[in-house]
Amino acid sequence: MTPSPASRQPASLTASIPNFDPRQVPVIGTDSHLPAVPAAGQTPQALRARFAHPPRWQPEVRKEARFAPRTPAHAAVLVPLVLREELTVLLTQRTEQLSTHSGQVAFPGGRQDPEDADATATALREAQEEVGLDPGQVEVLGSLPVYETGTAFMVTPVVALVQPDAALHPNPYEVADVFEVPLRFLLDPAHHQRHRLHWQGLEREWFSMPYLDAGRERYIWGATAGMLRNFYRFMVA
Repeated sequence: MTPSPASRQPASLTASIPNFDPRQVPVIGTDSHLPAVPAAGQTPQALRARFAHPPRWQPEVRKEARFAPRTPAHAAVLVPLVLREELTVLLTQRTEQLSTHSGQVAFPGGRQDPEDADATATALREAQEEVGLDPGQVEVLGSLPVYETGTAFMVTPVVALVQPDAALHPNPYEVADVFEVPLRFLLDPAHHQRHRLHWQGLEREWFSMPYLDAGRERYIWGATAGMLRNFYRFMVA
């Protein structure tokens, strides 16, 4: 992206930002000029090797503009790569009754508990609580840099391979739906749309990655899209 890091801030739906439909904010561009991650780099073997010996790289989106004054809290999400013939990314659709980010597409994850040994433990616990994913069906590859959301969560994305036959039991209070998106789609910047919004005297930008799933649009945006963009940068470095 061309804007400076300070202006490159994904927006989130919170109590302190106007209620708006992000789909209605114009697309200011895509990044089709950037290379997609080659198919050979998206195999389980290639992913294991990359996390074992990571390249020198810089995340593109580190911190969103703060929307509310609150004490920062540590959190973690699981970025689950399902071991199908073509790898997919497991995502959730949050229920509408949740107080924050209701109805949005998200990774399984949440706030770190005092009992959690580290971010990986948080991500695995939250994935089990939210979608019933057994940690025994998960092979953790590594983590991406901390991503700070506008609601002051310091989120560590934990990337893992997941067995395709893992039984899922979504928590009906938190999760309205569980679905998968091909990894190749998300690691192709031609599908990374950029949006801009002027609000409270600031210019805010965020990514979206709309995916058509059997005729239904899965609208991936905000923090989830920002972490996926960082994953792309890690994989293409």
